[in-house]
Amino acid sequence: MITFPVPKAAPTPLPELAAYLAPFAGLFRRVQSRQSLERYLTGLLTDLPHKTADTIAAAVAGTSTERLQHLLTDADWDATALDQARVAGLVAQSPAGGVLVLDDTGLAKQGTHSVGVDRQYSGTLGKVGNCQLVVSAEYVVAQDASVPAWHWPVSAGLFLPRVWAEDAERRQRAHVPETVAYQTKPEIALALVDQASAWGVPFAAVVADAGYGDNPNFLDALEERTLTYVCAVASTFGLRLPAEVAAAAAAPPSRRPGRGRPKLPRPAPLHPAKALSEVLPEDAWQTVTWREGTKGPMRKQFAALRAHWATGSPVAGRSERSTSHPRVQTGPEGWLLCERPLPGETAEKPKWYYANLPADTPVLVLVQLAHSRWAVEQFYEESKGECGLDHYQGRRWDGLHRHLALVMLADSFLVLQRLAAWRESEGGFPPLSSGKDAACYPSTGADLADAGPGALVHRHRPTQDVPPSTELTK
Repeated sequence: MITFPVPKAAPTPLPELAAYLAPFAGLFRRVQSRQSLERYLTGLLTDLPHKTADTIAAAVAGTSTERLQHLLTDADWDATALDQARVAGLVAQSPAGGVLVLDDTGLAKQGTHSVGVDRQYSGTLGKVGNCQLVVSAEYVVAQDASVPAWHWPVSAGLFLPRVWAEDAERRQRAHVPETVAYQTKPEIALALVDQASAWGVPFAAVVADAGYGDNPNFLDALEERTLTYVCAVASTFGLRLPAEVAAAAAAPPSRRPGRGRPKLPRPAPLHPAKALSEVLPEDAWQTVTWREGTKGPMRKQFAALRAHWATGSPVAGRSERSTSHPRVQTGPEGWLLCERPLPGETAEKPKWYYANLPADTPVLVLVQLAHSRWAVEQFYEESKGECGLDHYQGRRWDGLHRHLALVMLADSFLVLQRLAAWRESEGGFPPLSSGKDAACYPSTGADLADAGPGALVHRHRPTQDVPPSTELTK
């Protein structure tokens, strides 16, 4: 059988890649490590179907499997420091006022020894499967339709299941640091938010899917940090209406029969998001186009209602819950954004989002923020397809996180190359769109963000009758 040698990439670095990596040289003490860094990134940027240390060494000249594995496990460098330095360079070139998008992705695995691997639900797989879960943060620049997509990865961390976190033997084999304790995915996401803030990422809002938005502790933590957010929520997400919250707070406590002390105050009724959206009048819904997609304008129908996120029904079982019950929470007033398909379109299902933006926020802004998660999904798709995000075959904690840092370094290189090409053709980064189109704003204090004739997204019509909260809860 005749075999042919695999053609290797040139032993000399690509000039653009060498210039890109030069500012990071000081993070790698040894010359060999700096050389391996360039060779590994060159391999990640090739069109190899699988980008492991073995396949990269076979296709890229001037390195070996041993050198690349040494870079990922034993070389003297810090993945977090590399992330921070990369982010600093990207922040210097990025407009402020963007969005920090939080999400997670699954890395499918066959065995059981890779750090953090377990049978768990993965949106990537669409089911429960054997995989690792990585939580990440993506910075998305808020631009109008005339500007190309501009977003880049901030950082990422592995979700360590409890069965791993509490197994000393598995931790030792996988080199999990003693300082790493069990954290839920929302807790990891909050740590990424804090890290982004510390690194000066100029985000103005946080966006996340229902895996995070349905967690009241996550929303409460964002509010403690005084951060603006828009999070997807499930149909069962609990809410209280402002009028009913005010009425419950003003109601005098009822007295028990005889000389007993008055009953503790009761919270307002708890309503699921789906129930509130189903009783909204038809004229509360409006068709909104939020951006141009690859297949044309992206548009659906939306309605926005002022509400408080909440937990704990005032009536549960045989006993009534008071406002002092540990399961009863009522958050600050915000927006419930309801989404449904256009008339005649049945393929898509209704969706719901909760946002803590002010009462005078345009519906269009709520919709654009809610739909900015596409950027992190694109990052996952491109980084897996082009940069080998899910190709790491090592078993160690440090090796995986170094691979993640190098993948994000490679992806950021591609982002900057696309931006440089666009700047060359257009002559610079245009100013950010302010989004302050007066035709997009509802009246201050309106319970419903409503539609009217004329513009795409309209001001609230003060002459229109809005149904009282009692009708919204029948």
